[in-house]
Amino acid sequence: MATWGNYGLQDASSPLMEQLIMFHDHTLMILIMITTLVAYIMISLMSNKLINRTLLEGQTIEFIWTTLPAITLIFIALPSLHLLYLIDEVNNPLLTFKSIGHQWYWSYEYSDFNNVEFDSYMKPTNELSDNEFRLLDVDNRVVLPMNIQIRVLVTAADVLHSWAVPALGIKIDAVPGRLNQGSFIMNRPGLLYGQCSEICGANHSFMPIVIESVPMNNFMKWLNSN
Repeated sequence: MATWGNYGLQDASSPLMEQLIMFHDHTLMILIMITTLVAYIMISLMSNKLINRTLLEGQTIEFIWTTLPAITLIFIALPSLHLLYLIDEVNNPLLTFKSIGHQWYWSYEYSDFNNVEFDSYMKPTNELSDNEFRLLDVDNRVVLPMNIQIRVLVTAADVLHSWAVPALGIKIDAVPGRLNQGSFIMNRPGLLYGQCSEICGANHSFMPIVIESVPMNNFMKWLNSN
């Protein structure tokens, strides 16, 4: 079971990602039902000897196999559109930070506070601790408080990048000269890992993202220490 779990989506750390996982499962069940029905019909047709050489049309069955797919698409489209609007919505964020993509590292600025900015580089393998992940851990993590609405502004200094954290259900393109924004709420503490998801050059796979989700008291202590 542990092996099969590696092929699924990451555990959700935000309400938005929970909804995305539910939509994934909802769509997958519809696909399974369609595949089962089509397979049953094909096997039935190949296994029986019934034939009707004079059959030219069947308006009833044609109406059914036109109407059912249309209804099925509606059941997929409505929650999909609902999620798309939720992803784009930014509701009164209590904290804003800025992520800037470089070749090949990330810079972060906490614009709500004075002089809180830093670069985040991937840790070399020879500097990793026993509890850290190769190619995923960084020297400076993004520390953010949980259970509040957070807005992230994303841009790039040189080429196209993409700021993506799968556990939050967020992926934002970093475009030079342009600010893109996203919003999320983290509903549990922990470490959330992501990577640049745009092919940005030779070291594209060596600019990871690490978010440390902490309670508000810990976040304030971290701010005071910087």
